[in-house]
Amino acid sequence: MSKLVCISPIDGSVLVERETQSVAQVEQLLTAARNAQLDWANRPIAERVAIIAKAVEALEAANDEVVVEIAKMMGRPVRYGGEIGGVKERADYMLSIAEEALAPITIEDSSAFRRLIAREPVGTVLVIAPWNYPYLTAINTIVPALVAGNAVFLKHATQTVLAGERFEQAFAQAGLPAGLFNNLHLDHATSAELISARSFDFINFTGSVGGGKAIEMAAAGTFARVGLELGGKDPGYVRRDADLQAAVETLVDGAMFNSGQCCCGIERIYVHEALFDDFVEKACDIVSAYRLGDPLDPETTLGPMANVRFADEVRSQVQEAVSAGARALIDPALFPRDTGKDAYLAPQILTNVDHSMRVMRDESFGPVVGIMKVSSDEEAISLINDSQFGLTASIWTADADAAAEIGRQIQTGTVFMNRCDYLDPALCWSGCKQTGRGVSLSMFGYDSVTRPKSYHLKSV
Repeated sequence: MSKLVCISPIDGSVLVERETQSVAQVEQLLTAARNAQLDWANRPIAERVAIIAKAVEALEAANDEVVVEIAKMMGRPVRYGGEIGGVKERADYMLSIAEEALAPITIEDSSAFRRLIAREPVGTVLVIAPWNYPYLTAINTIVPALVAGNAVFLKHATQTVLAGERFEQAFAQAGLPAGLFNNLHLDHATSAELISARSFDFINFTGSVGGGKAIEMAAAGTFARVGLELGGKDPGYVRRDADLQAAVETLVDGAMFNSGQCCCGIERIYVHEALFDDFVEKACDIVSAYRLGDPLDPETTLGPMANVRFADEVRSQVQEAVSAGARALIDPALFPRDTGKDAYLAPQILTNVDHSMRVMRDESFGPVVGIMKVSSDEEAISLINDSQFGLTASIWTADADAAAEIGRQIQTGTVFMNRCDYLDPALCWSGCKQTGRGVSLSMFGYDSVTRPKSYHLKSV
């Protein structure tokens, strides 16, 4: 039996160790879950909603401790207060629409026929959650899955293993019946074996493209549903008519918050030539004022990346770009905590970049952003679409019609105007190309965790 080991990026020490579970151990949990799920699915939706709402309250009550745990596990500064605000927003919305979203669709109700389409739970749902937003990403599937009447298994990233245990505690405190929520400690091989055996009826994975491919390969031939949110290289486009100050402040924050480790963080920016110089100057002023340091210090605005290898990948991309002619505009001397040997990484802004450089093409997932000058909407659209990814795009303009038309032409799951790096729970969260497939949140968020069942009832 192997161990999962969480190394804190703060100082490289071992923070948490957990023994992994075997296939046999998980199969016992699956048996109990399937039995519990049958009763759970027969309970009124309102009853299920009430229990899940109590679990969210339990998470909120533990937030002060959770904020510190997140800082220790993956480096986000405590000054930002954790994720409970977003967790509540998403959970509250999905709970509020549950009755409507799960209601049968009546086609005919006459003396001759009753025809309808009902939604039934798929059964068992596996959520494989990432470390970058350990609560926000997991809640997107956990809440609708449980509300719809499923049993849920959560396999959290090793880097944020305590988050899975917090969810388990919260559901227990809320009175969720035993067996319906299970927190798993699994290695990759055991996960693949369970998926290949069709232990789960729906698998939701948030992570890398490579991880998504491994999930699909494990699930091949099982016909289990798979939802994948994978990589991103999300662009911002600043048109000539944009509010420059608002665009700079928001896009820079979208690029640098959480040390750039955001699924829909801004990784490349295209600015109209008339605003380019001013935009770059203001962006550099903002980034130069950041404070890189211990995330447990309330004065820290930028913590370490979650792992040394993540920081090294960003360093490599920046070095390659500079060697190819890019200009690095942020003085590393402003960030002495970055020694080049650990997870602490100074933020960087690059100009003179192009799409031949990995920093403008591959996912960076760190505190670096490249900025390019453009002369037209057409040029910006072409550059935005020149990517293997398609999660979100942020358009900055005073013209909503222009934003909608640009949005129609670009290949992403979400189009923002004058904002970025946000999930609206009333809108579906999806992507295209190598960003993956499937949908979470909104009314559509219940589709993955249910299956349609038709009833054609004839009176005689």
